[in-house]
Amino acid sequence: MYEKIVLPNGVRILHEYIPYVRSVSLGIWVATGARYEDARMNGASHFIEHMLFKGTETRSAEELAVIMDTIGGQTNAFTTKECTCFHGRVLDTHLPLLSDVLCDMFFHSKFAEEDVANERGVILEEIDMYQDTPEDLATERLSSAVFKGFSLARPILGTKSTLGKMTGETLRDYMAEHYRPDSVVVAVSGSYKPEDIAQLRDIFSAMPHGGRNSFNNAVYTPTFTVKRKSLEQNHLNIAFPGVAVTDNSRFTLQLLSDILGGGMSSRLFQTVREKRGLCYTVYSYGSSYIDTGLFSIYTALGRETELEAVRVIVEEIKRFKEAGVTQEELRRAREQVKANVLMGLESTATRMNRLGRNELYFGAVPEPDEIIARYDSVAADDIQKLAAQCLDLGKASFSAVGKVDNAEVYRELFAQ
Repeated sequence: MYEKIVLPNGVRILHEYIPYVRSVSLGIWVATGARYEDARMNGASHFIEHMLFKGTETRSAEELAVIMDTIGGQTNAFTTKECTCFHGRVLDTHLPLLSDVLCDMFFHSKFAEEDVANERGVILEEIDMYQDTPEDLATERLSSAVFKGFSLARPILGTKSTLGKMTGETLRDYMAEHYRPDSVVVAVSGSYKPEDIAQLRDIFSAMPHGGRNSFNNAVYTPTFTVKRKSLEQNHLNIAFPGVAVTDNSRFTLQLLSDILGGGMSSRLFQTVREKRGLCYTVYSYGSSYIDTGLFSIYTALGRETELEAVRVIVEEIKRFKEAGVTQEELRRAREQVKANVLMGLESTATRMNRLGRNELYFGAVPEPDEIIARYDSVAADDIQKLAAQCLDLGKASFSAVGKVDNAEVYRELFAQ
């Protein structure tokens, strides 16, 4: 059972004591990411994430790294479209030091111009790496196309143009504007002492008052996009309108995805790969945001089999919508979800992520039994109804990267 503290300035601290472990995970979550940025500052959230590891007023980047290695700890960070998280995991005896280090980075990073220039080069290499990863490229191009005109379409890493104009001062100003106490959640899970929580309360109480961050709602527009690239395989991503992260039908969509393309027993895996031998990889997944979402199907395969594979996927979608799912498929999907939920509780890092993410999106953290009950309440008819709503071929979008045809060739495959 977790406890929640709301400081006078709006910062929320959630902590969950687990007496039978020796580790503890700490995360500082901020409700800001790529979709909160204007076009000029695209990539700022991710750039700031990098810069917080480049040294503080009292510690160099090397000293920050040495401290964690000395105590056998781990620190890292990530940026998404809607949040940024700085986190670490240590033995319980070292939580005071982890808190001190993460908070030093969070409140007192230098943003030295020399470090900004160096890290800009690192991020540009990261962008090139993703450009050379066709699965990521196909996915990013799809997201950018279907949400074109909205901030949700912007890449998390930014662009060479926007990054080139950012300085230590502009990044520091952006952080001061967007790292607001009402948008900050501190999550702790594992073994700790009451004084460890008191330390965090004292540190975050010093944040000045401020409002929450905001963004413009996005609208999905069906789009077909292709990118020709010299590759051995063509990488295809098919998408439909999904559900928002807070939508109650998210539980139904997860089970739908597991049955359609979530594992080796899923329909797409069994039909496209096992029975037809058209590809090595095929799977489905959902991407949910505060106001909208996508449901996607990804596969990678040779040009000689891709059109047949897309036809098979389309036919499988039609059958799924018309005939629905069997009770055995539903039972298997539920068991997969339950295993993921319950086995995740054995990791303090996963539990910390559960605390932070749920508080950011829902303002509360559901108990595992409540989550499992929500999945158990989903009936086969619920899945078929949601499939009819989401898997509308008239609203399908498509992204292809590789030795691909023009977009109209693929569009014809989805004609009803």
